Amino acid sequence: MPQKYIKKILRAKVYDVAQETPLDYAHSLSKRSQNAVYFKREDLQPVYSFKIRGAYNKISLLSEQEKQYGVIAASAGNHAQGVALSARNLGIKALIVMPKTTPEIKVNSVRALGAEVVLIGDAFDDAYTHAKILAKTEQMTFIHPYDDVDVIAGQGTVAMEILRQKTGTIDAIFVPVGGGGLISGIAVYAKFVRPDIKIIGVEPNDSDCLNQALKANKRVSLKQVGLFADGVAVKQIGKEPFRLARLYVDEVITVSTDEICAAIKDIFEDTRSVSEPAGALAVAGLKKYAEREQLIDKTLVAIESGANINFDRLRYVAERTQVGEQREILLAVSIPEQAGSFLKFCKLLGGRHITEFNYRYFNPEEAQIFVGISSNGIKGDKQGIIEKLQDENFSVTDMTQNELAKEHIRYMVGGHTPNAIEEVIYSLEFPERPSALLRFLTSLGSQWNISLFHYRNHGAAFGKVVVGLQIKDTEKHALQLCFEALGFLYSEETENPAYQLFSGSV
Repeated sequence: MPQKYIKKILRAKVYDVAQETPLDYAHSLSKRSQNAVYFKREDLQPVYSFKIRGAYNKISLLSEQEKQYGVIAASAGNHAQGVALSARNLGIKALIVMPKTTPEIKVNSVRALGAEVVLIGDAFDDAYTHAKILAKTEQMTFIHPYDDVDVIAGQGTVAMEILRQKTGTIDAIFVPVGGGGLISGIAVYAKFVRPDIKIIGVEPNDSDCLNQALKANKRVSLKQVGLFADGVAVKQIGKEPFRLARLYVDEVITVSTDEICAAIKDIFEDTRSVSEPAGALAVAGLKKYAEREQLIDKTLVAIESGANINFDRLRYVAERTQVGEQREILLAVSIPEQAGSFLKFCKLLGGRHITEFNYRYFNPEEAQIFVGISSNGIKGDKQGIIEKLQDENFSVTDMTQNELAKEHIRYMVGGHTPNAIEEVIYSLEFPERPSALLRFLTSLGSQWNISLFHYRNHGAAFGKVVVGLQIKDTEKHALQLCFEALGFLYSEETENPAYQLFSGSV
């Protein structure tokens, strides 16, 4: 069975448009991890992503009649650019269906490559459904981003290059996973040529469709997926990629948003290039796996899969990097509201750098502070700080992994309601469009009073909001039906300690 794929990979025509990318030695990360780490630089492709390989291989193999009718694809990012460039080089008409939420820079990039763009719906699923309909009515060939034999073979050329570039020992190759086209192509080739090499998939912990499928021993559809690493935000692994992954992938590891941000910094320090979140996923997984297994003197390869990042997102990445490197600890600390308390608190930190300090006077008896503290990253350092503070009778709540605290509350400290009110708190994600907030407010009408609202733009396709509403318990169901009718992802956060400590009623 693998012979079919090996032949297709060896015969793939990707180099008519794609480049053989370098396998760069990561000096800084290698030294810190005590392993030989290499980055496969797919961010250096003409469209700054590996996607050009599979797209071109598929399109180049179409019949002359299929080429006459043209090709169509649904994508909000790298696959769209890969299809557009491939079609232009082959002189074929290309139509790309993209969600209306797609950042303008990506829409303009696809148009600049000569493709026609149709904007439909708020999410990828809307674009995908519309593209499939158009494919039938216009007799165009649909180019699937990952669930296609020829696309998988095109992506498999990445493994062919790695094994040619690094002929010595390779202990493991780490591969980002979205729909599974890249990891299945790499795995089938690498395991055929070098079965001793471990193939390890890496997914965000809020978009782990392959991880969940392997656990269930069948493909599953995630109810929702995280949007930070939008290049791998896929609800269900592809059918053919899953079949191959079960045969050839050794393990899947999941990582957090903070760990991805730290990996973006690692890549920058070694290459002076800025990876997109999905592009840094494999590096984040490599670091986590090496630490978990206590690896020393191993040769590890990570696929740096893309660099299509919006400039606006860099602020968010920088904010989260320190936590991802385990070099920043976020704490909520209660201290007596009296002279000398701050001095005593700071002395207990032993001269550590304070990265953030938020406080506002409210209670004459007790002060509630939100503080960021530098850490050496050594295991147990955070717990040591917490225990030292608790020994001096300071009440401490760890906020380092609290998403509500990191996304919103840290920017809202001092916002307690002066009176007890019937307030519920929800965090929501909605399409980043000018009309989205208006739709939200219109749907609420005048039924419930908004008592708290916080939003920050992170340059992503979806915005994140925390909202407080004065509402009775008996009305919660009606409110949630309202959210569901809008199609917004939501979760109640009323009991979240970050809200209770810094913004709840007293």
